[in-house]
Amino acid sequence: MDTSQKSLRTAGKGLYQPLYDLGRKDIVAIERIHHIELWVGNAKQAAYYYRQAYGFELLAYAGPETGVRDRASYMLQSGDVRLVLTTALGPDSPISAHHLEHGDGVSVVTYQVPNARSAFEILVERGAEPEMDPTTFKDENGEVEIAGIKAFGDTSYRLVSMEKPHRVFLPGYETRQESPIIGVTNNLTFIDHMVTNVEDGRMEHWVDWYKKVFGFSVLAHFDENDISTEYSSLRSKVMTNNDGLVKIPINEPAEGKMKSQIQEYIDYYRSPGVQHIALATDDIIGSVAQMRQCGVEFLNTPDSYYKNLEDRIGKIDEDIDALRRLGILVDRDDKGYLLQVFTQPVEDRPTMFFEIIQRKGSLSFGKGNFKALFESLEEEQRSRGNL
Repeated sequence: MDTSQKSLRTAGKGLYQPLYDLGRKDIVAIERIHHIELWVGNAKQAAYYYRQAYGFELLAYAGPETGVRDRASYMLQSGDVRLVLTTALGPDSPISAHHLEHGDGVSVVTYQVPNARSAFEILVERGAEPEMDPTTFKDENGEVEIAGIKAFGDTSYRLVSMEKPHRVFLPGYETRQESPIIGVTNNLTFIDHMVTNVEDGRMEHWVDWYKKVFGFSVLAHFDENDISTEYSSLRSKVMTNNDGLVKIPINEPAEGKMKSQIQEYIDYYRSPGVQHIALATDDIIGSVAQMRQCGVEFLNTPDSYYKNLEDRIGKIDEDIDALRRLGILVDRDDKGYLLQVFTQPVEDRPTMFFEIIQRKGSLSFGKGNFKALFESLEEEQRSRGNL
């Protein structure tokens, strides 16, 4: 890792810290997850929601006032987490078509790389389908190059490189510094991982795609014996780059008595897509308490989960009564433990939601919580008449 790349990843409290080193060189040197773009029905209202409920700060805007004629986009940030919320300004836009098909959802995941053109050429040569040819954009802050490839469903990956890595955002956006509506941030620091749901029988296809195109490795895998209840189950493999900056669990439904929550997502999203985004925090109790106060709805965790919790997972620093009140789950591996909690879907369609996670040494994904999580999700499915 060269000095410039290291500074992007570690400068400032709470930004991404490498989790591990698999001892190999990445095909494409991904410096950071630059941003995730959601195509939504009303970006102005969505931006208000994420500022009010999650404590994001509005930093940049693009729309007719900045010379962009077909869309409006709001860039929100907390720590190193950047969300761009984009809505179409007319019915004939591909953004409108995307929203009609999927509802609010992730359309673009953008990685910052040293050279977008070179990265694009490498990935296409390795089998990726082009989505956006390398294009240079200029403004008073210098040049930015962006390219893109197609991924699962209607999701694409963009690659961005820039002369000034610490510019506020991209050409076409104007700075709009507006603090979180709630007055303080929720201490969300970086994107820990992004979970993708795919159709039954397609997980291995996408595992092979990430291996071939990006050179990613399988970090962990789970099957019906790990993730199942009386009614449903799933299979999952976690893809990662060399140091864990990019972690992509890929889920597919497995056969069960009833429809799994993976299949419910695919039925309502109408294609594979990003099911949830895991946001890291340095203080999960404080973050979740504030989010609950601001109206964020979380999955329920039964009180019985916390009975003899430390007997099951060992000594922890946090107050168990506080974890119980907030519904926070705990799991341990040989490196330490983690705390995690999952929101309800962020729209009426039971599709995308968020995970809030705090790692205290653990490198895993909460395998010990899979059953409790699945049962909570099934209760929500039952309430919707979809189990």
